[in-house]
Amino acid sequence: MTEKVALITGGSRGIGRAICEKLAELGYYVLINYRSSDDKANELLNQLTQRNQKAELLKADISSADGRKKIIEHIKQIGRIDILVNNAGIAPSQRKDVLEMTEESFDKLIAVNLKAPVFLTRAIANLMIEFKNRIPEYKPKIIFITSISADMVSLNRLEYCISKAGLSMAVKGFALRLAEFEIPVFELRPGITETDMTAAVKDKYDTLIKEGLVPMHRWAKPTDIANAVEAIARDLLSFSPAAAINIDGGLTIQRL
Repeated sequence: MTEKVALITGGSRGIGRAICEKLAELGYYVLINYRSSDDKANELLNQLTQRNQKAELLKADISSADGRKKIIEHIKQIGRIDILVNNAGIAPSQRKDVLEMTEESFDKLIAVNLKAPVFLTRAIANLMIEFKNRIPEYKPKIIFITSISADMVSLNRLEYCISKAGLSMAVKGFALRLAEFEIPVFELRPGITETDMTAAVKDKYDTLIKEGLVPMHRWAKPTDIANAVEAIARDLLSFSPAAAINIDGGLTIQRL
């Protein structure tokens, strides 16, 4: 394949969907990974193909070894992978105080939000190193979508925060290891973002944002994160491995 290829995990909805749309617009052949949202995935694929943009669906559960193997085998068949966007993630099914946090919820979030992207990245990074030896002008990149929750504590979903903090450390580790191969690794930290995941707390955050919680006085949109991915895809940050970019409207700026 001569087109540049991008894999976006959790690509059928929300932030992942916006990233798929952006990279397809930039001319990438987009692999839309998803686990269960068939209707949303097919809707996105139809939308992209109607625009004469190249994409395909890659249904696989990245939290399972078999799911990750399926993705890796498909990439081997294609013969290249230029951008990996680790976007897939889940929130706790119930927001519980840290003193009531369950092992079941903790294990599930660590499996999906942390273990899955770490081991998918390990496998794809090795492919990228291999491809660099035979693809001219090959400049692969890896992006992790973490969260401002990597630093900011939420006592009613601490397991989520822990999973994102771990992912932030994974970015540093992979960035350091892959620097010699000129494969930059980046971390994008969305703030309060308007997606399906936050729909249940929309009224709460509408009020808080109106009261000044976010200095720019609005929710983040999935397109805000997609625009940051575009900057990375265009090689505008290629000398900034492990860069952590807050996309939060100023929420994390320390104030008195």
